Amino acid sequence: MSKGLEVAYVEANSIAEELEIFPGDRIIAVNDEEINDLIDFQYLTAEEEFTILLEKKNGEIWEVEIEREPGEVLGLEVEAVSSQGLKVCKNNCVFCFVAQMPEGMRPSLYEKDDDYRLSLTQGSFITLSNLTEQEVDRILNLRLSPLYISVHAWDSQARVRLMKNPKTGDVSKLIKEFVEAGIVLHTQIVLVPDYNDKQVLQETVAELGKLFPAVQSIAVVPVGLTKHRKKLPNLRTFTALEAQEILEVGHKWQEEFFTKYGTHLVYFSDEFYAMAQMEFPDPEVYDDFPQLENGVGMASRFRAELELVWHQLPDQITLRKIHLITGVSAASFFAKIKNRLQQIKGLEIEIHVIKNQFFGETVTVAGLLTAQDIAAQTGDLAGEEFIIPRVMLKADEDIFLDDKYVAWLEEKLNGKAIIADNDGAAFLEAVLGYALEVE
Repeated sequence: MSKGLEVAYVEANSIAEELEIFPGDRIIAVNDEEINDLIDFQYLTAEEEFTILLEKKNGEIWEVEIEREPGEVLGLEVEAVSSQGLKVCKNNCVFCFVAQMPEGMRPSLYEKDDDYRLSLTQGSFITLSNLTEQEVDRILNLRLSPLYISVHAWDSQARVRLMKNPKTGDVSKLIKEFVEAGIVLHTQIVLVPDYNDKQVLQETVAELGKLFPAVQSIAVVPVGLTKHRKKLPNLRTFTALEAQEILEVGHKWQEEFFTKYGTHLVYFSDEFYAMAQMEFPDPEVYDDFPQLENGVGMASRFRAELELVWHQLPDQITLRKIHLITGVSAASFFAKIKNRLQQIKGLEIEIHVIKNQFFGETVTVAGLLTAQDIAAQTGDLAGEEFIIPRVMLKADEDIFLDDKYVAWLEEKLNGKAIIADNDGAAFLEAVLGYALEVE
């Protein structure tokens, strides 16, 4: 019999809590079907009535009958995606970020997952190179959708050269199978100079574009390089001029797709615009922001959210000084916001632009800053408040990439942290110290 999946979290006042299901209990089967992974669990508990076979922490076996109203959630989360663990990446990509990370970070960051189940449930990007025939059949039969695919290059030789695995070359065939089955795909291209740019990029975008509407988005992000690239191929970042040229061509693709499909389809990460020293586009260019979590369109949406609440800003507040922590990429963006906010009498804002010494100064995004770098470059705040964006922290915990907690940083800076959610209204509320009416 399957080992099942351990319950990690139970929501208060939920069906699961009422039935005395607790963290540490193990779900063995649903409707007499063994539970081997998260897909089994979600698929088999989708009905309004079902029976769970549960192994309690004390070893007791319970059979729990579930009845719920339409739309009512069970209210629990499981510990792992599978009783056999994650499917790991079997590639050796020349740009792999995990391979160029230093020691001392959160342990989970060293896991090279390439798991289609996480792609479905969490939006993680997968390469499709480690799928078995049975898993491909499962995806097709269950119509598992949407999936997030790291394509990188349509050309098989270019893709193998990038990913150092001969099994990665037939991605186009597998993508077409998924498209024919009606599976929705979101795709990304990590762009590496002299590997998959220029003609290779043009072909990749064109071929993926032909597969709309199954392919709903194509994100293009620049390669991230740290100073810890030991025994790895020599790579370089794009110059400002190269980034400008890529975006100029990309804007033409967007216009063509919009004319043809009514959507821009291909999107470029915020980092590309910062690298090219170009203004972030209007929010309309990103349509419904399909790859926001991939750093694509965050600045434009943030700016649009600010515009919705600017009119609520007061002319004057009680004397207040705020320190804003950000990365190099967003420095000019926040400088403009600061200029506008400092028209409020009594408000003083100091921006601390943190250079990434932990990974290397070629890494410029705020989401990859560490507590150690912030502490070393900010200085003594004399008890004043400082704002850090939620993007710097683990999704469900106040901890930085270097395994340091926010409380540690507060002590080092002699200041009080305000964690601002990743939207414009939350940022302004953090700055002002009170809530706004979000329209």
